Amino acid sequence: MRRRTTVLDGLKQTDTGSVEQERAILVKLITPENAAATNTQNPLGELKALAEAAGAVYVDGMIQKRMTVHPKTHLGKGKVQELLERAEASEANLIIFDDELTPGQIRNLEKTVERRVIDRSELILDIFASRAQTYEARLQVEIAQLEYTAPRIRGMWTHLERIAGAGGGSAAGAVGGIGTRGPGERQIEIDRRIVRDRLAQLRREIRKIDERKNREVRSRSDQFTISLVGYTNAGKSALMNVLTDVGQEAEDKLFATLDTKTARWNLGGGQHVLLSDTVGFVRNLPHRLVASFKATLEEAIHADLLFHVVDSSVRDALRQAEVVKGVLAELGCADKPVLTLLNKIDIAEDLGLLEVLSQKYDPSLRISAKTGRGLDQVFDFVIEAMRPRVMRAMVRFSAGDGKLITLLNRLADVDEQRYEGNWVEMKITMDRTQFEQLQGRHSSLEIVSEVT
Repeated sequence: MRRRTTVLDGLKQTDTGSVEQERAILVKLITPENAAATNTQNPLGELKALAEAAGAVYVDGMIQKRMTVHPKTHLGKGKVQELLERAEASEANLIIFDDELTPGQIRNLEKTVERRVIDRSELILDIFASRAQTYEARLQVEIAQLEYTAPRIRGMWTHLERIAGAGGGSAAGAVGGIGTRGPGERQIEIDRRIVRDRLAQLRREIRKIDERKNREVRSRSDQFTISLVGYTNAGKSALMNVLTDVGQEAEDKLFATLDTKTARWNLGGGQHVLLSDTVGFVRNLPHRLVASFKATLEEAIHADLLFHVVDSSVRDALRQAEVVKGVLAELGCADKPVLTLLNKIDIAEDLGLLEVLSQKYDPSLRISAKTGRGLDQVFDFVIEAMRPRVMRAMVRFSAGDGKLITLLNRLADVDEQRYEGNWVEMKITMDRTQFEQLQGRHSSLEIVSEVT
């Protein structure tokens, strides 16, 4: 199947063997509908970061304000002509729109500007494809890409439709006549069938993975779980590394983490939690990706507590926080307990913005994953949140149950241990749910007294 070339195809070989990057013009249309969600100080800032993450080079940017979207070309006619002139002047070979375009709009724009045109969704899908490492993530990205491509197949084959049917547009041999369909129309049908079949296969495979992952997530219900959520590049992975020493990739780039990673965060005193890092959110994250990555985000859906990590050093922090809040609501997590962590406090300059964030997102703490500032407060918050689940007690069980002695020493903080005839007594601190599960498997285990 012929595929639309994408941004990542732009890193192409020249005659000399060197790598040539795409030269991109970034375009944004501001209408009354999207004006409130637009960063007025830097309208193209995020799109520029996305383009660079995909390997393109920014050469020019263009913004138009209109009351409505032009149905055929998205931009007004004059702006489209200006876009062609700018592309020629800057020697750009790629146009990236900060909106989702229809297949017809892409086709009409490409005819006029004589360069490839892609929209924000296709750009993000390309970045996800380049970042996906695990089999599961690759399947999820491919599903999203095919769902994006399916309605655009006709646009990819317009050059063949022109020669379809020997008789021309109105003659007996026109496209659609019985027995006269040309190669373009046949190829479109073939491509559509290939896409449908591939999607069905991928969904079967991902369904099996989803079922297994859901079982894994639910199996942790006996443990206190925390999920890190936030805008992409907010510092979630860096915080994960500081708290757990898990070695999660933490780079200053968008969507560095696609695959959820879970590790134990040891709080001491026989207490620990499971901490999970999740994929970062972004404004206008394609719904296809939200749906595809829902299994990956099950960690957030089933968590006991969410850490909403906000990059407090960026001017756009408030809007980014609202984007995350919206995606969480879409996932059904709107009522989940949340602690907002205003990260990168060591480089934040706008104290007024910090105050607004602190008041709007309560409870919140100001931290720096890089310097460790404020992490002791995070620790105290989690200990308090876990208090109802933690038990401190003197317990007793049969001295012959060596397996239970091993389990308690591994799962609990043992303050005291002594033998009384055929019994072992221990003073322990541990998760109450885990203790009750041990009681269900070891009939001799009982509580002698609760310790305050």
